[in-house]
Amino acid sequence: MIIEITGETVGKRQKEVKANLEYLRKLFIMPDSPDKFVEFGHELLEMIHDFFQEKGGIHSSITLPELSGIFNQTALPDSPHLIKDVLSEIKEKVTAHSVKVGNPYYIGHMISAIPYFMILMEMIIAALNQNQVKIETAKASSFVERELTAWLHRLIFNRGDRFYKKHIQNPRVALGNVTSDGTIANLTALMVAREKAFPPEGDFPGVRAAGVERALRHYGYGRGVVIVSMRGHYSIRRAVNMLGMGEENALNIGVDDCNRMDLRKLKRKIKSLAEKKGSKRTKIIAIIGIVGTTETGNVDNLQGMGEIAREVGAHFHVDACWGGAALLVEEYRELFKGIEEADSVSLDAHKLLYCPMTMGLVLFRCETDLNHLFQTANYIIRRNSVDIGRFTIEGSRPFAALKPWAALKIMGREGYALLFRSAKENTLFLEEMLGECGNFEILNNPELFILNYRFIPQIVRDQLHEWEEMKKSSGGKIQATALEKRVRKVNHLVNALNIKLHKALRLDDTTFVSRTTLEATRYRPLKIVVLRAVLINPLTDRSILEEVVATQNRIGLEIWEEFRPAYNRTIKELA
Repeated sequence: MIIEITGETVGKRQKEVKANLEYLRKLFIMPDSPDKFVEFGHELLEMIHDFFQEKGGIHSSITLPELSGIFNQTALPDSPHLIKDVLSEIKEKVTAHSVKVGNPYYIGHMISAIPYFMILMEMIIAALNQNQVKIETAKASSFVERELTAWLHRLIFNRGDRFYKKHIQNPRVALGNVTSDGTIANLTALMVAREKAFPPEGDFPGVRAAGVERALRHYGYGRGVVIVSMRGHYSIRRAVNMLGMGEENALNIGVDDCNRMDLRKLKRKIKSLAEKKGSKRTKIIAIIGIVGTTETGNVDNLQGMGEIAREVGAHFHVDACWGGAALLVEEYRELFKGIEEADSVSLDAHKLLYCPMTMGLVLFRCETDLNHLFQTANYIIRRNSVDIGRFTIEGSRPFAALKPWAALKIMGREGYALLFRSAKENTLFLEEMLGECGNFEILNNPELFILNYRFIPQIVRDQLHEWEEMKKSSGGKIQATALEKRVRKVNHLVNALNIKLHKALRLDDTTFVSRTTLEATRYRPLKIVVLRAVLINPLTDRSILEEVVATQNRIGLEIWEEFRPAYNRTIKELA
């Protein structure tokens, strides 16, 4: 059969090419010659290099509606296209309009520049095309994955030489799972927690076989809950939903002024749950601590939470997707005190391990916990096999473990220590710069490289702080109420100012920070709009941070002129 390949090549007339089945077969082996393969590889690397070298903004100038117009073909392609034409289209339509998340001025999200060797790792992963579900499709890579899992298990739980020599390649157990991302890692941990909460008993086959409703009825409960702080990642609520327990049973506990779960509030919640009897009895399935909250980068009191979880018989899970890799550096070990007593810990390789998107891991202190998820099939993951897929929620998975395995070898703990030291220095320097400027206010205690702040002209900030002090020393309820009204109205105005500033920074496009809303600031319970900087890019330096602050201050002052009249009116009205 002959297939004609047609299309357009930008800047020159395309040569008409005909392909037969033999031509198509060569696409699955290698192009016509090794030279051709190298040619395409060189072209691809040049495209990537051009993307990094391109001058201009972090985002391309194209609008979202314009992008919709580019990608609006509603029918699948019928005829094949030349590789070079598709690469050209990718360059013009995709890479040209991709976000430069590795740009050192991009300090807004938990994604950063990656080491160049990661591109090589991705090429190896694609070329080998291993499927980690089964040893027959992942021979050496299964052992690499187990080795990586053991490394990180030891980093967290440190069970000793004998334990790891026994279990590192023990096919009867799994110390953890490599997952697609942190969401699946958290889901895996909570699934194990659910199985442990409602195990088989008598004629009851367990929650896995019988379902949540029957499990609750058998054990005499009206509901099962998972407890996490208000800073918990949305994946927790999603996991509770997916496990059939209902999102309303993901209970959020308020945080203290450092954005850590308030243990007094946790104890009060547990007490109130324990007071319910009969059909309203509540089973606490899991309590979740956080190592590096997504919005503020803070770390819960893991030791205290672990003790409480053990007292109530709940699974203690630690979501360390953001900050877990910092355990590689000894100076952060004290901050994570108590993590070694967790029942499970999740972390993401595509965050502080500086791997490309996406890969998560979940580790279990007890080597037999993942047996709760043990699954077999006749044609794959058979009972007596050594297949990793027997212990995982996911079936087919790529050899993603190669990326952190190689990174840990290439950079080592000493290399990561230098990267985290740079991130910490950048965080402290940005905090210092914002303080010296006078028109910003720091609104969190940065522990793991995330800084929350807002633009607020010094005159406004000083006025708010004065009212706060007056409120503390006020002699009567009427005066305190009047002061609260002033603080609330002005903060509402400053919130609007920062929303507009954030949008203006997006349009300026020379720098980028993200935005969120926090209730746990000095103005609590008011919800305060804050700018959020994530300082992990090793290419970001002091001169860049100085430019970031200067840009935000300049644009902020320009916008303030629009808000100043409203502020003055508010002050007069409240006088």
